[in-house]
Amino acid sequence: MKNNKTAKVIVGLGSCGIAAGATKTYNKLKELQLQGEVTFDLARTSCIGMCYKEPLVEVQDAKGSVIYGDMTDDKVSAVILKHLKEGVVDETMAVQSDQFEGSEHRFFDGQVKIALRNCGYMDPESLEEAEQREAYHAIRKIIGQGLSQEAVIKNVLDSGLRGRGGGGFPTGLKWKFAYQSENPEKYIICNADEGDPGAFMDRSLLEGDPHAVLEGMMIGGYAIGAQTGVIYCRAEYPLAIKRLNIAIGQAREKGYLGKNAMGKEGFNFDIYVKEGAGAFVCGEETALIASIEGQRGMPRKRPPFPAVSGLWKKPTNINNVETWANIPWIINKGAEAYAAYGTEKSKGTKVFALTGKINNGGLVEVPMGISINDIIFKLGGGIQKGKKFKAVQLGGPSGGCIPAELGHTIVDYDSVTATGAIMGSGGMVVMDETTCMIDLAKFFLHFTQEESCGKCTFCRIGTKRMLEILERITEGKGKQEDIATLELLAYQIKDNSLCGLGQTAPNPVLTTLKYFRHEYEAHIHDKKCPAKACKPLLTYTIDADKCTGCTVCAKKCPTNAIDGTRKEVHFIRTEACIRCGECYTVCKFDAVMVD
Repeated sequence: MKNNKTAKVIVGLGSCGIAAGATKTYNKLKELQLQGEVTFDLARTSCIGMCYKEPLVEVQDAKGSVIYGDMTDDKVSAVILKHLKEGVVDETMAVQSDQFEGSEHRFFDGQVKIALRNCGYMDPESLEEAEQREAYHAIRKIIGQGLSQEAVIKNVLDSGLRGRGGGGFPTGLKWKFAYQSENPEKYIICNADEGDPGAFMDRSLLEGDPHAVLEGMMIGGYAIGAQTGVIYCRAEYPLAIKRLNIAIGQAREKGYLGKNAMGKEGFNFDIYVKEGAGAFVCGEETALIASIEGQRGMPRKRPPFPAVSGLWKKPTNINNVETWANIPWIINKGAEAYAAYGTEKSKGTKVFALTGKINNGGLVEVPMGISINDIIFKLGGGIQKGKKFKAVQLGGPSGGCIPAELGHTIVDYDSVTATGAIMGSGGMVVMDETTCMIDLAKFFLHFTQEESCGKCTFCRIGTKRMLEILERITEGKGKQEDIATLELLAYQIKDNSLCGLGQTAPNPVLTTLKYFRHEYEAHIHDKKCPAKACKPLLTYTIDADKCTGCTVCAKKCPTNAIDGTRKEVHFIRTEACIRCGECYTVCKFDAVMVD
């Protein structure tokens, strides 16, 4: 705020907000501002994580802060006028406030924001606002105090930070390997090639706080002795790329990047953005490096690892977006402060993207050690429409399904791995009782099969054979030996693939076989889908006791498979039914049954 008398109205303009209509909301507030009925400063920010309530509008005035949700352009003027002109908070629309407990306040309970510390609290395109929130304080501290490269690396090691991209390798140790190389030419890479279905952690961070990522890379460059940083970001993230380039331009203009960066003689560190074409395999570090070099994105055999021979065969340090965003906080607050969060072997916090059949879909940051149930039911608000929690897919296509009975599992690398899933980069897809686990495994396997670069025979052909078997099972054509064949292929692919894509591609199948084998057997032996999701296995019938003969179902049936006259009981001719479910959807008397 400019002063205590001028209110400030802030609109969330991240990708999620824009998709929900926040640009129209922003423009409506501009009109309201020009009308002069109320006086306020209008500003923008990114998403605060509450994606399910977008568009979000925050009002800051002398009384404090109130965040309103679902602020579409047709609602926002009335709410803001009521707030600023009458001094009345619309509690039915408020989702967070320091004046009262809003209806959604539990979404933030239990969250600890380190990586996301600035997202939603500043204009991501303003260097001034970023600096007010300690941007570039950490690198200035390092240079001002003359900290050695070894001291910086020790700080990161002592914090216990592990790579947040999925592998969980100790970050400081990776830096140490690159630092120890005597080659004078070294590189820093930020892996922003986020491609997991349902994952948007990196995108939100880049859109909301690009300077934190840049500063983290600068610290990494200082620590290992690199002079060039590359952010590899997929082209499907245009807003993130735009804000990154704005931030890089601002940092160069201030002398934070470039020759003698931060005023440090000989520290000639600069960063540029490389746009990826959207190949999932380029999330694997050696395929990513090949893409930056202008080659086809295909993995290379390791060793040598990138810390020894990476970009242009020079020592290279690669970390993902979330990892880099943590670094400045660790330097500013201290390694012990970071290590105070989490568990013995998994320190700090983790960002998760909550999607699927969950009420409060969005972005959360929680301390390691919190249980899956707490994330889903406390922060996520439970399952939509009061249905039962069935499972959660953790780690994307490379991860696995954790069933509801293991919901007490805590979120740390070892505990999650013990279930057969992996932590991954943080995608958390929640499923309810209507989800067919075989259909879900088929979806993820189809994704990895399509995204395979084709270099390895086991990955290229083995995933195709597994997908064909899953398709047969969901069509009611499965055979008993299919289960054994799936398991055989899965382990062969895991053991013989070159990179992480192939090595983890069978995980969704293996975990669903482990925890939901009965669903496979029902599909194969009984030709039934317990979740009633696989259309070829469904049978639609009409309950004679409930049918009123209204004829609505018959009129809507696309194949005229429903017979019966008005006010008489109808029936479905199975041989003509295409199992589209239209009759079930339109029936107001619950007369249509699905088996």
